[in-house]
Order: sequence, then C-alpha cells, then structure tokens
Amino acid sequence: MAEVLARDPAGLELRADPAGLAPERLLVFEVRGSIAPFVKAINKVRGLELVDEEELPEDEDKSPVAYLLVPDVRALRHIESLWRNWRAGREMPDGFTPWRDVFACLRALRPWGPEDRVQPADGDTLSEEIFGKSDDDVIPLEIELIFRPQTASGVTSEAILSQAIEAEGGRVISRARLDDIAYHAVLARLPVRAVREITARSQASIAGLEPVMYIRPQSRVSLLDLVDNQPLETPSQGRDVGADPIVAVLDGVPMAGHPLLQRHLIIEDLFGLEANALVSQRLHGTAMTSLIVHGDRNRPEPALPRRVHCIPVLGSGDGFPPDRLIVDLIYQAVFQMRGNAEPSAPHVIIVNISLGNRRRQFHGQLSPWARLLDRLAYRFGILFIVSAGNVLDEFSMHAFSTSVQFEEANPTQRARGTINALAGVFGDRRLLSPAETVNGLTIGARNWDWVSTRDRHFAHSNVDPFPALDTANPSSALGPGFADSVKPDFLMPGGREHLRVVGSGDSITVTPGRPGRGMGLRVAAPPAGQGLENAEAFTNGTSAATAIASRTAHRIHDALEGEYGEDFLRLPNVSRAVLIKALLVHPARWPEDTAALVRELLGPTGRGQASRQKDNIRRFLGYGVVDPEDAVACTGDRATFWAVGSLRGERGVDVSIPIPAAYGGKARPHSIAATLAWFTPVLPGRKAYRAVRLKILDPAEVGELGVLAHGNQPDGNQTNRGTVYTRCWSGDQAAIVASGMSLPLRVQREPDATAIDDAVPFGLAITLSMPGVEEIYDEVRDRVRDALRQVVR
Repeated sequence: MAEVLARDPAGLELRADPAGLAPERLLVFEVRGSIAPFVKAINKVRGLELVDEEELPEDEDKSPVAYLLVPDVRALRHIESLWRNWRAGREMPDGFTPWRDVFACLRALRPWGPEDRVQPADGDTLSEEIFGKSDDDVIPLEIELIFRPQTASGVTSEAILSQAIEAEGGRVISRARLDDIAYHAVLARLPVRAVREITARSQASIAGLEPVMYIRPQSRVSLLDLVDNQPLETPSQGRDVGADPIVAVLDGVPMAGHPLLQRHLIIEDLFGLEANALVSQRLHGTAMTSLIVHGDRNRPEPALPRRVHCIPVLGSGDGFPPDRLIVDLIYQAVFQMRGNAEPSAPHVIIVNISLGNRRRQFHGQLSPWARLLDRLAYRFGILFIVSAGNVLDEFSMHAFSTSVQFEEANPTQRARGTINALAGVFGDRRLLSPAETVNGLTIGARNWDWVSTRDRHFAHSNVDPFPALDTANPSSALGPGFADSVKPDFLMPGGREHLRVVGSGDSITVTPGRPGRGMGLRVAAPPAGQGLENAEAFTNGTSAATAIASRTAHRIHDALEGEYGEDFLRLPNVSRAVLIKALLVHPARWPEDTAALVRELLGPTGRGQASRQKDNIRRFLGYGVVDPEDAVACTGDRATFWAVGSLRGERGVDVSIPIPAAYGGKARPHSIAATLAWFTPVLPGRKAYRAVRLKILDPAEVGELGVLAHGNQPDGNQTNRGTVYTRCWSGDQAAIVASGMSLPLRVQREPDATAIDDAVPFGLAITLSMPGVEEIYDEVRDRVRDALRQVVR
C-alpha cells in the first residue's frame, strides 16, 4: 500500500457515484448511520482523497454508499485485508491506524458485485414483473455496460454481454453508445428464468458478468390523465404564425389536425412513431402542445406567435417505444434539431420534456438521461425544461381516521394533516429521472389553476387538501436534487389536485384524484368515446406545469424581442437560453404562509436550525412559486434588467445597478433581487461532475439601501449547489440614495475542481421593486436601456 501511494499520492479516490469509473477496482463502502462521522474519519487517512464531498448521499438515505477507486488490484486486496483484520478484532498494522475509524462507520466493505449491478428498487420492480409468469415468458431489460473510453474495449465488452444474453435464450433488441456522457447500454429481452437469477444476485447470472454496470427494468413513462371531454368552446383566433420555432417538444404524437393546433405545429416524425399511434390515444403530446401554444384554456390567451417544433418520442399508447432506449431517442432527436450539418430546427433554444421514468426515482446518483440533458444543454446552448414527475402512490394521513373527518376539517387542519403525511414519506416521493438534471430547469406542480368559480363545483367526491395554502400538488415529486441542489427549481400552475380517500381505520389512506372540469387545466384533446371530434379535456400535474413553464419562457423571449428587436435576436443562442433560464427562476418566491407552516410542522426547532428548516421548505417549493403573468408583466413600481456574458478561469465581472431617486427616503417595503444562471460543462466519472460554479457576491452596500437578506429563500449554501444562484434583499427602512447612485454587484467564477478553462455562458436578471411607487421604472429605464444596448453590441 505504501508503494502504491508513493507512486500515486492521490491514488485512493472516494466518490459518491461510480459512473465512468472502473468497477473491477471499486470497493463499496456501506455506511452505518450518518455520513458526517464517515467523512470526518476518511479525512484523516493519508493518501485517501474525498472527491467532491457535496455529492455524497444525504443523512436521510437509509443505506448511504460511497465508492473507493483503488489504483490496482493489489491495493484493493490490501484494504480488504485491513477490513477483515479489523472485523476480527486484531490490531491495525503500523501506519494504518486511521483506517480503524473509517471501518467503525461501515456496515460492510466489499468489492463491486451483483448486489451493486442490481439496485434494490430495480430488483423489486423486476421481481414484481416476473411474478406469476412462466419461465419461458420474456421480459425487457436495460443493461448498462461499464463505459470503456477505448472503442475496441467497448466492442469486446458488448460482445461478451451479447453472448451471455443469447446463452440464456434472450436477444439484444437495441444498443447505444454515447461517448459524450460515458454511456453504453443495450436493451435486451430475457426469459423469466434468467431474470429470476438476476434478481437473486447470482454470481452465475448476467448480474455477475464483469462488463455489466447496472441491470434495470425497461423505462416506463409517467402516465397522464386526460379526462372529462368537452366540446371545443372557443376556436383558436386566426393570426400569422412564424415558421422559425424557438421551442421544441419531445413527447407523444400530437393530434396535428385539431383546430387548436393545426396551424401551430411542425411535426418531425424522426422515429416513424406517428403511423402506429392511434388518433384517439394521442393524449400526452396533444395536451402538452396545447398548453404551450395556448396556455390553460380555462382562461383563453393569445396563441404563441411562432410554431412549435415537435419530435415524437412516445409511441403506441403514449408509451416509450418497446424497441429503443429512451436515452438514445432523446439524443438522436436533439442532434437532429441542432447538431446536424443541416439542423432541422436551428433556432430552437428551449426544449420541453414533460416526461419522466416512473421506474427511476432519484436517489443521489444521476441517471444517464439527466447526464445527457446536462451535456446537450452545454454543447448546444439549449434550456431543457423538465417535469419533476408525479408520484401517484397512495399514502396514509394520521391526522384523520375517516373520510368524513377529512372532508369536514377546516382548510388549516387539512393542510397541516397533508403536509405532515407527505413529510412522513419524503423518501418515497423523489424526483423522477431526468428531473435531477443540473443544467436544466425542473418544474413542480403548483396547486393552482384558472377554473372559474361556477365550474369549481364539478370537483365532486374528492377533497382539496390545500384550499387556502399556496404549495405543491400532493403528487408533485419532491427535492432535493443532485449534490443537495434546490429542486424542483420552482412551481408552475399544475391544476388543483384533490385527494380521494381509499381506506380508513386508525388513519385514512388517500390517493390523488383525477382532474376534471372543476380542478384541472383545459387542453385540446383527441376524439373520445362521446364522438367529439374537436374536443377539449382536463389535465393536471407536473407535465402540465412544465408545459406552462415552456410557454412562459417563450413569452419572455417574445417580450425581449419586442423591446430590443434584432439586437436581442443577434445574441448567440446560448446567451438567450441562459438569460431565459435566469428570468424564469427570477420571480420565484416562497409564499410566507406555506413557509411558516412547514417550519412549524417539520422544524427542526432550536437555535441554529434555520438552514435545516429551509431544507424542508425547498423540498416542496424549490425557489418558490411563479405566476406566469408576473414573469412577463411590466409594472411602474419595479424595474427588471438583464445582462449576459461568459467567464473563464477564476474571473469575475462587475455589474452596476442604477438606483432610482424614488427609492430613497421612503420607509416602506422595497427589495432588490438578483438571479444568475449558467450552463456548466459536466464530467461524468471525473473529480467533480458540475465542473463550473458561479455565484453572486453579497454587496456590502445593500445596508445603505435599507435591505437585508430576505428570510424566505434558500440560504447561500443551498443556492450554490446547482446552476442557478438567486438572492433577494428586502426591508422597509428608508434608503439613502445619492444622485446617480449605483449598486455594484459582482458575478464570480469560483475555483474549479478541474482544469477546465472554457468560457462559461451566464445570464443575469436584477429587479428593483418598491410596491406602489410608480416612478421606479421610468427613472431607471433610460439608464438601463443605454447600458443594455452596449452589452448587446
């Protein structure tokens, strides 16, 4: 061991994710209890390097795991020997005493093997899938190979796997190798008898095959309800529609001939899925494109001025195609639009993905799908807007023992009971892949819609758990994200979601109710059994909220184009994409009543617990709720301005914020908010996945303006873990404003954990607000306009 470390002083690397590593040199550390003592212990071991501590699993994980990459097999065997000696109660050899404290934190230490290739949740799903089936029945599996950078090695590994699959009586259906994200996988069909051996983690099965990284059930799309069909009330208003899309949708096949959609879509059937998609089953794509083009039809709005580019990636029955890997489909679709020599949609900078793999909840390790979106976002300058996912499992609510109690409870009692119930099942309601994306925005569903008062009574038989609380739908998947980042990023209206009582006793058991005329977003729908050819129906959830977010992103682009014209359109695609990313998150705020209730119910209480309390709040709310109108509207008592740029190395840039004279001398509420967004290069299997980190340095001068850091927002450490950094300062003390005063704000690129010196694009949004003082916008406008025109040129 001493020889190994002398040869390579940083030879032992401990990581939270085995992606891109060499499993034949991996030791798996199964941590007992809290991760904190483990981190403390390993920091004392000379030569053992902890890579990116923030990416280690959270203490709440039931079985925290870390992976030690060992330089060679001899070193691996030596550490195994140390572990066996410690377990036997023998003294540690000279120089290895610090390992004793590391081992004391572990439940087990072992080489990478079948129990790692088949994760517990995947094994459970496969066991359910084969239950009651005969040995010769065939089951689809996604088998991810250890990624070998050398193509020849990858070919050899795939050949070994293919031979093993054929030997078991199965066959390979599809394959994909994506060097960009260190991904190599096959889709195979295996007989049940072979799958049974895999679920048993038999070393003699494919789970014991050295080239295999993971074995998982085939991805399944998160389902969408589209119900309560109604006749089309108001047709789309005729207006010119631009041909150059800036928004694309990767979803199901939409009903292109629907009166609400026929002039607004460009459909590129890249994978030949349209022919096999029955018109009556084109639910998801029709609903999502309808929401993007028109918004919630409960409140008719003007259609978007440009067409929307659609590439179907769902096939028959609105499911993932049974013969393709979804990661490969998404890659091919994006490359077709932006990567080809003659791209089919070169102006697209926003891609809506209202999809999720309901068989892949996020438990600390990034999915290949999320890694793909992160890589494509940086490579092509695309903002991916992704749904957090809907978790439709039933859950117990101990505050009530009967459905009558639940129905008759007042709004506060219902809200308290529901929040407490959801807190009890945090671990089972996590984000669905690819919602953990680092470069994309993840959207949760706000319990909100525009259903009229007269229609609300149609929401019969179910109970609104949050009639007076502004928060996420009960089924909206909860954060946090990768490396404990803020996820979902924010909530958009996803329809009021009611709960249905399905069991009672000592407590009630509830499940999310279906949407309908009284509680959902109104969208275009394909023909239904009633014979309605041009129908509308109702939907809800995070898919719908994500489509509303993409529509809002388009409207922000429209507003900037209208104000700055060609100056704005001449900005590079990536600059406009990161700017829209910043402007989307920028208005997000925690509702005060919701934040206060979560603090009260979930705590923890006591001094020094503010950060832990905020952890609980951001699980539900992310950075907060966003009103689509608020994200676009311009009012006289506030001014929002922006900047774009790029940073290399450990550099920074100063931005000067003009402070209007009307801001001074008034003891009334006012605020300053700043949001920074960027696309980071990502490095799967390297020292730090999120290679570049930016932040806004807190300006010392805010004190002169009578504001302090706002309490209802994630703290600086929590907001510094993703690719959005947002801060708000607020107060009601009179500001001291001198003539021509400006507030200096610095955007800083932090020291990188890698040698990457690429220029990283960023967008910055800043808002000055003093409600009721209408002079704010007018006083700032001329100064800001001049500054922006210089930036644009």
